[in-house]
Amino acid sequence: MTDALERLVAQLDNDALLLEPAQLRQRLEALDILDAHFPDTSQPASVIEPNTAALQRRASGIRIRLEAANHEFYKAIRSEIQRGSQPDTLLRWTRSPAAMEDATEPVNGIGYDYLDELISGVFQFEEPNAESVQHDSEIVFYQPTPARHIFSLISLTALTSADVLIDLGSGLGHVPLLVSACTPAHSIGIEMEAAYVERARQCAQQLNLNQATFIHQDVRDADLSIGTVFYLYTPFTGSILRQVLNHLRREAATHPIKICTYGPCTSVIAEESWLEASAAPATNRVTLFRSRS
Repeated sequence: MTDALERLVAQLDNDALLLEPAQLRQRLEALDILDAHFPDTSQPASVIEPNTAALQRRASGIRIRLEAANHEFYKAIRSEIQRGSQPDTLLRWTRSPAAMEDATEPVNGIGYDYLDELISGVFQFEEPNAESVQHDSEIVFYQPTPARHIFSLISLTALTSADVLIDLGSGLGHVPLLVSACTPAHSIGIEMEAAYVERARQCAQQLNLNQATFIHQDVRDADLSIGTVFYLYTPFTGSILRQVLNHLRREAATHPIKICTYGPCTSVIAEESWLEASAAPATNRVTLFRSRS
C-alpha cells in the first residue's frame, strides 16, 4: 500500500499541468484523491510511521499548491465580473464539450459536480444560519440548481438585453447572478426567506452585478409583468404552485413568455394547455415551455 501511495504522490507532485488554469477539473479530482488517501488526522506525529509522515507532508504540500491555483483561477474570473464585462474565462469553460455533455446527464443523485465547485469558488455563496430560515408545508426545502443546468437554461433561452428573467423562489440567487454575469439580460430573484435575499444582494453588490435584483416577497403577490422568462426549480407544490401558474397564465395573456423548469414541477407544468414544451419534458434536466399565442 505504501508503494502505491508513494507512486500516487510522485505522480501528482510531478504533474506541472495540474497548475494550469484550464485544468480545474483535474485539480479538483486530484484534491478528492488526496482527501481520500490522506485525510486530516488528529494523530500526533510521534505515533505515525516516518515514511507515512513524509508522504503526508508531501501530500499536504500538493494540496496547498492545488488549492492556491484554484483560488487564483476563481479570483481572475471574479475580477472580470467586477470590471463589468462578461467573464470570458467562465464562458469559455462552460462552453467546452465536456461541460455540455455533463449538462445532459445526471451525476450522483441531484447532480452537483465540478461546475458547482467553479461557481461556488467564483461567487462565494454564504448560507444563512439555519435558525433564520422558516418553512411552509408547501414550500420545498431549498437546494440550489446544479450549475450545469443553469448553463443549459442560458443556452436554451438565448437571453438578450430585452429579456428579464425572473427566478420564482431564488434562494441564494445562483440563477439570477449567473444569468446577470453571463448574458446581457436583466434578472430578478423573488424569495420569501429574508436571510437568502440578503445573502444574494450582498453577492450581487460585491461583484458589481447591477442587472441582478432580489426581492423579498411572496411570489403569489409579486408583480410579474416585466418578466419575459420565468424559472422554477420546484420551489413549491400544491395550492401555491397552482396560484403561481394561474398568475403566469394571466401574464401570458398580455405578452408571450417562456417558462423554464427543473425537477418534479416539470410534470405538473407540462399539463398546462396554455404552454407548449420545446422538447419532451423531463424532470432531470431543464425544460423550456413557451406560451401559446
